[in-house]
Amino acid sequence: MNFFDKLQASILQNQSLLFVSLDPNPELLPAHYTSEDIIANLHNWLEFIIRETSDYVCAYKPTFGLYQALGIPGLELLENTLAIIPSHIPVILDAKHSDLNSSTVFAHRVFTQLNVDAVTLSPYTGQDHVAPFLVYLDKAVFILCSTSNPGAEALQKYPSEESPLYLQVVKESRNWGTPEQLGLEVGTTNTEVLARIRSTAPERVIMARSIWSQGSNIKEILAAGLNKNGDGLLIPVPQDILSQPQLAAQIQSLRAEINQAKTDIVGNASTCALWLPDVSVVSLHPQQDLILQLYDVGCIMFGSFVQASGATFPYYIDLRKIISNPQIFNQVLTAYAEILNHLQFDRLAGIPYGSLPTATGLSLRLHCPLIFPRKEVKAHGTRRLIEGNFHPGETVAVVDDILITGKSVMEGAQKLKSEGLNVQDIVVLIDHEQGVKARLLDHGYQAHSVFTLSEITETLYQCGRINQEQFLAFYESTG
Repeated sequence: MNFFDKLQASILQNQSLLFVSLDPNPELLPAHYTSEDIIANLHNWLEFIIRETSDYVCAYKPTFGLYQALGIPGLELLENTLAIIPSHIPVILDAKHSDLNSSTVFAHRVFTQLNVDAVTLSPYTGQDHVAPFLVYLDKAVFILCSTSNPGAEALQKYPSEESPLYLQVVKESRNWGTPEQLGLEVGTTNTEVLARIRSTAPERVIMARSIWSQGSNIKEILAAGLNKNGDGLLIPVPQDILSQPQLAAQIQSLRAEINQAKTDIVGNASTCALWLPDVSVVSLHPQQDLILQLYDVGCIMFGSFVQASGATFPYYIDLRKIISNPQIFNQVLTAYAEILNHLQFDRLAGIPYGSLPTATGLSLRLHCPLIFPRKEVKAHGTRRLIEGNFHPGETVAVVDDILITGKSVMEGAQKLKSEGLNVQDIVVLIDHEQGVKARLLDHGYQAHSVFTLSEITETLYQCGRINQEQFLAFYESTG
């Protein structure tokens, strides 16, 4: 069971959106814990919190830094605390990990040794930092995109209120992983910030933080953070009530208040977005509806676009938006799977970093282990060329998003082969044509594509999405 399935099951079982921070902060320790052994006091308090709340919350969130600050006894306390959390309730380790150099080692530590279900990460080092965590398909990450600290506003709201940095973090991180593996951590006392993030990432689970300020209105918080289905939002238990003797009763009361507010909100919002093809032509391609949807959401555009090389093309393709639309993403995975089901391989490999979300989704869909070749090999740490577990001699099917020159996918395949793996098949969504498949075949790789760029253009023209001028401009540019 992956993290988000486990989370959803916990939400349903306990009928709760609440999560509890398990923070061994000596300054917050209730006064009645009087033993001279501070670690024993903290353990007893944390055990009390878990015992009192385990029937009323959906997740626990230990703050890694506080355990680290207590030294070796603190790390032992963390392991002992994790051991008493009921196994059906997911654990989100609040680490705010931000070091690219140690990301692979840290991911292995928290996911295989501590066996937590998710971890919070800092976004500043980008997708390179997140990728080693996404190799663990049943785990998840939460990307920090906003904090409530007043001193952070100068950074988070830069360069302007209209286009703040925190929203850019949300937009970029949506391209790093699927909704099943990547959520957002949002610390704010401002419901407008929460609403803007929800609007930008309607498909993501949001773990809210620092929402309890004087005069907080839970109904406004839920209205800002819930998705259209009335879920996708985790609410923190206020830290000050964790030291109260009647903790269970207070948690039940808070849960009831949240559930009633949620019911009121969901009951007043019963809309459902539905995409329809709005064409009546005979299907030109088995994936006609998918082509039209990719065009309608802006993944495929026709016009005049300057490329990185300086050349001007009459089209532009941006497939990063796919993973933010679950309906389309599901169809893309199905299209890939129809090809992969006819191939023989032991593992899947995604080419970093654009195709990693797709490769992850396919790994889950096909129940096949995932690996990926690093773009670069670090001069420190494990210096691993390939992330994930594998055995030399195995056959790997390579997944990429688009074939333009074939350079990046051949470089990735060569890295896999250098570690003793066999690469025979390469599967992509779009083939730019121009003889790329033939060049790959010359190097011993059989390339497969869901559709070609000319098939896309023909379909869009016949269905009325592009006009004759755009249609002819495409063929003039491709010779």
